[in-house]
Amino acid sequence: MRRLAAAALVAGLACVTTGAQAPKPSLASPNAAGVSMGHLHYRVRDVAANRRFWMALGGQPVTVSKRFAAPGREIIRFQDVLVVLDPGETTGGTEGSVVNHVAFRIPSLAPVEAAGLIPARLAQFPGVSSVMSPENERIELFENTATNLTFTQDGGARDAVAQRHNRPLTVPIAFHHVHLYLPDAAAAGEAKAWYAKVFGGVPGKRAQYDATDVPGINLNFSAGPRPTLPTKGRMLDHVGFEVVRLRDFCRRVEAMGVVFDEHYAEGRDGVGRASLTDPWGTSIELTEGLSGI
Repeated sequence: MRRLAAAALVAGLACVTTGAQAPKPSLASPNAAGVSMGHLHYRVRDVAANRRFWMALGGQPVTVSKRFAAPGREIIRFQDVLVVLDPGETTGGTEGSVVNHVAFRIPSLAPVEAAGLIPARLAQFPGVSSVMSPENERIELFENTATNLTFTQDGGARDAVAQRHNRPLTVPIAFHHVHLYLPDAAAAGEAKAWYAKVFGGVPGKRAQYDATDVPGINLNFSAGPRPTLPTKGRMLDHVGFEVVRLRDFCRRVEAMGVVFDEHYAEGRDGVGRASLTDPWGTSIELTEGLSGI
């Protein structure tokens, strides 16, 4: 069975790489605060196996220039997000951390299955399934037929960018959300307000979940079934936002009372970076300059 699955994966990847070239995915345009989704940063034991997995999902490999290179690093590009894979050991996967899982949208599961992946469908949620990475990370998938994608903005307004969740997806795959598991319903409401204030997000609901929408990412918040641990040191070590005029942004949010783990600095690669941890344990890296890769 493993040989058959491996053969199917190779065949699927061949279809992806030898067929017509899909448009190059890109990060979303920033909101008024200058923020959009940037990257997901994973540390994994087997970079090559994880690279194959993300390509089977529909990602495009990035030729990492010297500016962004690190030993063993691979970067996979999707619409609205870069997946960064670095080799390393971790304290565990997303299960058990404050970021329980991440999710992507796809028009249908057909290409994913053709690439050799086996989605587990959720009977109670039509159009929703998940696939497991080589190191047992659960990645949620939402087809256009899913009925729990709708985003409703608080107050009845209709943000033009957030309305993307209420329309069918027209590209092969796009990033959708991260789901944070918090101590209780009150914390979920507090997180929604915090992400709206700090990152200029649009507060609302994604189906039944408290949510804040930022271009390229819908942040979902709900009470978790058990206590969680911070993301630092887990397989999904941190979430990254791309920020225009990052130095100025850091000054603004610091004036709001946000405490930085690492203050703004520009590296030799020309990328500006800063990092912080949200009040619930999610590590967040802020970058300026990744959108061009």
